[in-house]
Amino acid sequence: MIKVAINGFGRIGRLAFRVLCERNDIEVVAINDLTDNKTLAHLLKYDSVHGKFNGTVTYTDSALIVNGKTIQGLAEKNPTNLPWKEMGVDVVLESTGRFTDKESAGQHITAGAKKVVISAPATGEMKTIVLGVNDDTLDGTETILSNASCTTN
Repeated sequence: MIKVAINGFGRIGRLAFRVLCERNDIEVVAINDLTDNKTLAHLLKYDSVHGKFNGTVTYTDSALIVNGKTIQGLAEKNPTNLPWKEMGVDVVLESTGRFTDKESAGQHITAGAKKVVISAPATGEMKTIVLGVNDDTLDGTETILSNASCTTN
């Protein structure tokens, strides 16, 4: 089971979450966003473009509860302070749009995540992958990569 944390639960983070919920081999263990869990639950449940979430969504002060599964809710500005190591996070989906270079996205690695996928165009030297175009260049050794623009795929 691949453990995923989502940093940034705006439009892209929520849509990625919807897709990840359909996978049996991936578990979303945490969502980090500065917005309160009540608002995040509402935005997940009622999407103005994609419609109502097909499942149950509730919340507590410290978590979102989706389809009966508790997902830790965090509100940390500094990625180095996130508990990725303690949570055993394999991959962070970086969807804030703020941490788009290797150094800033690398803060998730410092916090204990094994890999980071950025949902925005990267700045500086970093591998950028567009599925169906150059994903055959992935060799599994990448720790931080960009999935190009969130509007590309």
